[in-house]
Amino acid sequence: MLPVPARPPEPSIASLRNSPGDGESLAMYWAFYWAVAAAQLARWLPHRPSRILDVSGGQSRSGAQAAAAGHTVLEVRDPDLAAPENPPVNGNGHRRPPAPRPRGGHPPGTLRQVIADTGSLAFLTDACVDAVIAEDRALSRHLATESTIAEIARVLRPGGRVLLSVDSLTLGMALLAEQNYWAHLSDVPSAEVVLVPWPDGTITRCFWADQLRELLTEVGLEVEWIRPRTVLSPSTVEHVLNASPGDLTRLVRTELSAPLRDESLGIHLLASARRI
Repeated sequence: MLPVPARPPEPSIASLRNSPGDGESLAMYWAFYWAVAAAQLARWLPHRPSRILDVSGGQSRSGAQAAAAGHTVLEVRDPDLAAPENPPVNGNGHRRPPAPRPRGGHPPGTLRQVIADTGSLAFLTDACVDAVIAEDRALSRHLATESTIAEIARVLRPGGRVLLSVDSLTLGMALLAEQNYWAHLSDVPSAEVVLVPWPDGTITRCFWADQLRELLTEVGLEVEWIRPRTVLSPSTVEHVLNASPGDLTRLVRTELSAPLRDESLGIHLLASARRI
């Protein structure tokens, strides 16, 4: 009998945003993560060709994936991320896989790009899009999240939907603990807004599921569901794929079959909401 590979230790929170030169850390987990993200988006996208606004910031593959599925997509790219020398990578230094190609019987849509502040959509009229994608933690990067989500609600037509991802407070609290910010950590349970510094000097806004739900309902959106991006931990994924690299598809199916619960597990939360 072949020996079973030892399960790797749970990675540190800091390793979920790799330091320079550590590009191979958790490579299998991030391959799994982006495969799950693409599958979740594919399930969420409208069945009919629609007008979709992507405010993920320009490094996400979500806009290209939506266009490949037959939709007309306007992708708003942040000026700082719009330069061609900035390759599409995630927050961890790992290059993202290319967007899926159109499948047979599904003509490709169009993808247009505009360079603008993704936190302000003043150049768009009211109720002008059928759906909005705010992936890649876009609402956690915009610290005044209330104004950003209000703009998203404004440009959505009645019945239009938004898919968004944010950093969870599970991630934020773990990061504060790793940096020995114990005084800040003790304030988290009573705080209405939690801003967490990363070692690289950036700041992220983190949410419990209840906080995210309240943020969405206050601007007239009806929450359909909130769930962790992944419920499988990085160490579990790395353990399984080290033992059997061909099990990626099975792991993705397992993730997609997890119940939709308002739990704040995992490093990121994913939510879907509809404009009333």
